[in-house]
Amino acid sequence: MRPEIKEYNFDWMMCSIMMAASKTADGSLKEYQRLCEYIPYFRGILDPFVQEGKPGISFLKLFSDYMNNIVTAHDQGKKVGMTTFCFSPAILYSIGVVPVTLEILSTLGALMWKRGTADYLDYCVEQGLTETACSAQRGAMGAYLAGLGSEIDFVVCDTPGVCDTNANSFAFAASYLDKPFYQLNYPQTLSDDRTEKYHIADYRAMIEFLEQQTGRKLDMDQLKEILEEIKIQDQLVADLEELHRLVPTPLPVIYNLMIYGGRFMFAGDHKYTRLLTEMLQAAGEKAKKGLSGLRSGKEKIRAFLCYIDHYSMNLKFYDWLDDHGIAHMGGILSRTFTAGSCYLDGLEGSAYAIDTSSMEAILNSIAQMNARMPMVRSIRGQYDKPGMWLDETLSLVKMFKVDCVIYNGTPGCRNTWGMVKPYAMDLEKHGYPTHIMNSDAFDDRVESWEATVERLDEFFNVRGLL
Repeated sequence: MRPEIKEYNFDWMMCSIMMAASKTADGSLKEYQRLCEYIPYFRGILDPFVQEGKPGISFLKLFSDYMNNIVTAHDQGKKVGMTTFCFSPAILYSIGVVPVTLEILSTLGALMWKRGTADYLDYCVEQGLTETACSAQRGAMGAYLAGLGSEIDFVVCDTPGVCDTNANSFAFAASYLDKPFYQLNYPQTLSDDRTEKYHIADYRAMIEFLEQQTGRKLDMDQLKEILEEIKIQDQLVADLEELHRLVPTPLPVIYNLMIYGGRFMFAGDHKYTRLLTEMLQAAGEKAKKGLSGLRSGKEKIRAFLCYIDHYSMNLKFYDWLDDHGIAHMGGILSRTFTAGSCYLDGLEGSAYAIDTSSMEAILNSIAQMNARMPMVRSIRGQYDKPGMWLDETLSLVKMFKVDCVIYNGTPGCRNTWGMVKPYAMDLEKHGYPTHIMNSDAFDDRVESWEATVERLDEFFNVRGLL
């Protein structure tokens, strides 16, 4: 790692930048415009959020609060737990643990810095982690392995589907940092009694682990309050999904990032509820007027991101969609799969519901909620198994009147790369043109942005979509 990269802690830098970004719109429009003249480096990520008004600014403040929680955790007497985006932070917040979600921090670094997180990605490899491991974890993990972040007290997570690179990355980090480690197993099925009993036992053991590491007892009343707040948030997301069905959709392109980013950071927190409320109000006003959420105001086609978005080089991918009149119809990250969601037709047994009537019900609710997190839900096995990736995609593209499907991941997504071509061919048979991106969502060294755009242009033009 270059010496200059070691001058400042990674999470401290992220926190400082986000705190400054969250305050940029507090003054007048003239003051903001004058400020932008002095921050050309960051304007590409700041401006799209500020242009969305209150919801966009609230999302920046949400990110600022998340990073501030990490860098001040020990000063507040709290423990810091390294975890994954496929593990809801609800149970951690109820026991006073501040989550460091590697994928969130990797995304933030890739979005904000022109250089990306290359030094941290490579440092993991230098220390022995395979270079084919997913960049979603490595982008931030390298900083913590190098001691350039708040000290991690322990590692706790679930196994997202059959993603061995995710599972191995957290195991590697725990071993390298010599920290206590607890990893939940993933469910082979979602709703049978045997799985339910096994996972409740697994969660009980995890709670014992958390109580040992924190020296605190799990606050069941607080956990109940958090889950009740998640019920409200799930309903707000469901309301946004209903608006998303409209043609044109009143949801701006970056709303999808805000939906799942907020959920991964602050599920069960009032701050996320306020953000969703503001988003629903803003989208609702556009829906009443029949307006598109695109900045251009004209929706040409609707694209479904069947895996994850592209995060490197500021918000260029989102800007590219917006500039071409392509509505982002969400992906597997932005769907909650809570009971009552509009896209569950034909996916019986795929939804979860929150029940806080007893401790057993609470634990089962958390287990069921985590089992519906992205990848755990979608990529547990064969792509064409009932209720899996193909069925889920077909349900979503039909519901949201999608014109095409785009796949993007990382070279480390071996499970999806192993089945994405037959998956794409089956989608084509159902009438949905499907583009497989060769880029890395977090590392533009794999494929330059210029090459990515050239292939996207070719797909949309050759298929007659634009």
